[in-house]
Amino acid sequence: MAKRNEEIIRDLGGMLEESQINLDKDELYESSADRYKKYARAKKALNVPSPLAIVYPYSTEEVQKILVYCNENRINVIPRSGKTATEGGLENWKEQAIVVDAKNLNKIIKIDTYNMQATVQAGVRLQDLEDELRKLGYTTGHSPQSKPVAQYGGLVATRSIGQFSTLYGAIEDMLAGLECVFPNGHIARIKNVPRRSAGPDIRHIVLGNEGTLCYITEVTIKIFKYYPDNNRFYGYLIEDVDTGIKILREVVTEGFRPSVARTYSEEDARQHFYHFYKSKCVLIFMAEGPEGIVKATGDAIEAAVRKFGEGVIEQVDSQLIEEWFNHLNWSEQDLEDERQGMITNDRHDGYTTEISADWESITKIYYRVIERIRNEYEMADDLTMLGGHSSHSYVNGTNMYFVYNYNINCAPEDELRVYHHPIQRIIVEETLKEGGSMCHHHGIGKYRNEWTKEEHGSAYYMLESLKKTFDPNGIMNFGTIFPQKEGEKYQK
Repeated sequence: MAKRNEEIIRDLGGMLEESQINLDKDELYESSADRYKKYARAKKALNVPSPLAIVYPYSTEEVQKILVYCNENRINVIPRSGKTATEGGLENWKEQAIVVDAKNLNKIIKIDTYNMQATVQAGVRLQDLEDELRKLGYTTGHSPQSKPVAQYGGLVATRSIGQFSTLYGAIEDMLAGLECVFPNGHIARIKNVPRRSAGPDIRHIVLGNEGTLCYITEVTIKIFKYYPDNNRFYGYLIEDVDTGIKILREVVTEGFRPSVARTYSEEDARQHFYHFYKSKCVLIFMAEGPEGIVKATGDAIEAAVRKFGEGVIEQVDSQLIEEWFNHLNWSEQDLEDERQGMITNDRHDGYTTEISADWESITKIYYRVIERIRNEYEMADDLTMLGGHSSHSYVNGTNMYFVYNYNINCAPEDELRVYHHPIQRIIVEETLKEGGSMCHHHGIGKYRNEWTKEEHGSAYYMLESLKKTFDPNGIMNFGTIFPQKEGEKYQK
């Protein structure tokens, strides 16, 4: 027999201190969805259940007790660490659910500069670790826009990437080892080694699991020496996205690794570089590291620009690029300002869908998506911006951020169905058609799960088997990653 809500709250009180259990109705409401439904949430129009409680464990053992209890009683668990998810991964689809927040797992356990790694609990903010490392002349190399508020458990769980990824890599390249807890209470520790050939890389069972398999409690990452005095910035106005992609490819495939390598469409450039973009596409680079490497990288950037010079209009003052980049990250105050703005305004600025593909396919996908949205999208008249940029490149391809803003002329609870989802569907369809990935680093969440099987094809067998093995009762973040039948949503 299922436990009653009041019984669950009472039982939690037997495991945790009163201060570790949050029953505030307003905070429970805010915790029922993530930034994916920020407009409906701001308008007090969320149409999903609030969780029963938010709990804040202090230790791995307390996480273990909570998960075992929820597993035995079939209570949905939503792991949370940082609250910056953007694809519905933190949204609640069950009447009985508990948010397990990593706020109190906030200790920097060890900074080891000789072995070039740092160990932290899951609730340590990325910015806090970065600040401590900078004092010692080191850096995490990881800088997503959410850097001031993102926490390490969430960064690993969503396969996060940062703005310096072309040089330092993504979170999976930085991760040395970790500790996590499974629903049955098993605590697994993956040791910190530079590499091993001891079967499949089991870190990747946890990386990107989005809270659907386990709860991450501790993370060890690589660290890097920091060379701020050597930073060089490059900016160019270019004719089209295709020119920018060709220059990015030239630099990366020649073996150079600028920390920042981006190209923006005219529309996307307008909102970032309005003070100098001149209705053109914008290409930017940043080179950092030891002086010799920075010089060589800068020379390679300039050589690539000369090689494709017909599409380059003019060079931009490097100071303008540096100033823009220094103000790119957002803070908790920015999130609150965004929420307040949505209370009084009916518009959405900054929705994105990020995909990846090989070099040959990425521009095909970009131009087809833009054409289809402009010609097929029923609400096209409400669009105030439609564009994109590439910001994370690899030797065999790159990503594309599609960015779209729109005025909202429907009920708040219908916004995603009317506006966002039809656009995202076009993006996913064109990406999968070309063999690309429908999600580059934001994860699947709950609002791309209808395409999970198509994304993985025959390999979905492997992903599905992990869920059946590690979470056979299905209590971990129901609805995220794994597709659910419509009738299963919002049920006990």
